[in-house]
Amino acid sequence: MKIAAFKDINTIITILHSSFLTETFPNSINFVVKQDKNRSKRIRHLMQYQCKMALKFGKVFISDDQESCVLFLHPEKKKITLKTILWDINLVINCIGIKNVYKVILREKILKKNHPKIPFLHLWIMGTIPKSKGKGIGTKLLKEVLEYYGKTKPIYLETTTKSNMHFYKKLGFKVFNETYALEYPLYFLLRS
Repeated sequence: MKIAAFKDINTIITILHSSFLTETFPNSINFVVKQDKNRSKRIRHLMQYQCKMALKFGKVFISDDQESCVLFLHPEKKKITLKTILWDINLVINCIGIKNVYKVILREKILKKNHPKIPFLHLWIMGTIPKSKGKGIGTKLLKEVLEYYGKTKPIYLETTTKSNMHFYKKLGFKVFNETYALEYPLYFLLRS
């Protein structure tokens, strides 16, 4: 496992982009990304945004073979700056689309409402390149990351699929809430 730096951003974006490009079912990525002929570019912009935010306000971990990554946010570090405002504007223009901003804001409200009321770490997104999915690379990486963090703070995440929910449950996460308020289910999990 390697802790990434800004010099690794292209590797991280490539992993995440390839991981989510083929997932066309209703989920958080497809809810946020404007669905049109530029979907691939829009997903790349979303992954670039998430990388920048995680590198600035959290940590990014990459597997030794550079085929899987996990992005964490440390919510207590997150701040609004001119740079993050520009990143947000870029995200709206190149990924979300002006017409979809309101629904994405509503989604964010639902997510924030379900954040733990105690200090926590946010497992924001995880991806493995398609040719390596199912080989245990992501599982190994996440186990190493969980060991890295130890019991410093509870780790929170949300997921949209039951298969992901079961994957996280095997690693010690517990579902504490779920909602169907959006066009897809959301499961909220915590590992203490």
